Amino acid sequence: MIEFGTGGWRAIIGDGFTKDNIRRVAAALARRMVREGSAETGICAGYDRRFLSREACIWFCEVMAGEGVKVRFVNLSCPTPQVMYTVKALDLPYGAMVTASHNPAVYNGIKLFTRGGRDAAEEYTTEIQDEANSLDSGAIRSVDFEKAIQEGRIVMIDPRDAYLDSILQQVNTRAIRERRLRIVLDPMFGVSLTGLLTILYTARCDVDVINDRHDAFFGRHLPAPNPDTLVDLQYAVREHNADVGIATDGDADRLGIIDEHGNYVNANEILALLYYYLLEYKGWRGNAVRNIATSHMLDRIAEAYGQQCIEVPVGFKHISAGMDRYDALIGGESSGGLTVRGHISGKDGLYAASLLVEMISVAGKPLSRLVEDLYERFGKMQMAEYDWQLTEESKARIRQLVLEEKKLPVFDQEIEKVSYMDGCKVYLKGGWVILRFSGTEPRVRIFAEADTRQHAQALVRLMSDFTSLPPQD
Repeated sequence: MIEFGTGGWRAIIGDGFTKDNIRRVAAALARRMVREGSAETGICAGYDRRFLSREACIWFCEVMAGEGVKVRFVNLSCPTPQVMYTVKALDLPYGAMVTASHNPAVYNGIKLFTRGGRDAAEEYTTEIQDEANSLDSGAIRSVDFEKAIQEGRIVMIDPRDAYLDSILQQVNTRAIRERRLRIVLDPMFGVSLTGLLTILYTARCDVDVINDRHDAFFGRHLPAPNPDTLVDLQYAVREHNADVGIATDGDADRLGIIDEHGNYVNANEILALLYYYLLEYKGWRGNAVRNIATSHMLDRIAEAYGQQCIEVPVGFKHISAGMDRYDALIGGESSGGLTVRGHISGKDGLYAASLLVEMISVAGKPLSRLVEDLYERFGKMQMAEYDWQLTEESKARIRQLVLEEKKLPVFDQEIEKVSYMDGCKVYLKGGWVILRFSGTEPRVRIFAEADTRQHAQALVRLMSDFTSLPPQD
């Protein structure tokens, strides 16, 4: 069965991610567009470097064209935010990206976008999912890819320059040029290399690159920028005496950062730093939007500047909606995705990396010093995060205990409130802890934040012991 989660439809290649299912998703979306009268305006479709991504995108577009939808096909593998930008720039009703983002190499999938270049809301994906699962594959119409190009049903496009120019126009390249930063770039075998090199070279940075070849197995690592996967980047930053190391995930919508000492700067710190930079250095004003598993440091910063921080469920579509509703300045999540008002509504690793380089240049301080300044002003908060692979039985057991019976472990601190908006989040006097199920994989995750990492880890252990999950080092 096709099932859309928080970040689109993802499935194991050859199991759920099959040609038949790809065609079903395409047909369901195409028929929706025909009913809405948007088929002639059309769709933009792109793909990343994963195994079968280009082929899957072709199968998808063959059906879209066969069902009467005009297709703009991005002819080179590209970042997800480039497709989102193109949907916004061309005022298209929909976009699609063949990617499984940061998931393991055995996965692939499709992300869908709606007008404005935002992640498709649940009301769209649920309808498309249900119709796709009900379709008779023999009744799906398609047209050969080359024939569709000849007939003008599929148009090949290259929107890379427009997308990169839009980022360069929003970044203070003059300040960056004056600093002449040395940067190590790790695209994690994904699709950010050309774009980030173009931006950084335009700003006259000195750049060294690692992990840049096309490898559908992502060097046998998870293509997600986290402390476990960025060891090579940490070594490279030290070896090259660089000012910063920048990594992006498989489809370049998430960011990972290494400071000048080779230390990992977590996504919560990056999000808080950029929000503070926009408020303090650039003088902008606006609320922040974060998901329910992201640092409350944003709340402290917002309060200090007379702003608000709005909490939403996990899934960037909720952050995008919150930014529109509250006219927010920044929105982000603890997994490394963020966006800023005036750019696309979805997360963009290239834009976030460019803004971070601008921040280091304008502030005139090393990244590690900027992190220290942040904690000196707003107090220190540390997070712990662990996840577990689940069987259907263990998932049902935990769901029954925590979400249906609403049972909780005994905490040493006073409970201020409990939220079941997305999983189970317990707000405590000295921090918080949340248990939630992944929307893209059969996993459960527990996050906690407190004044120290040891305290946060203790909160995770308390919740994991209570739910009988095995201990982790």
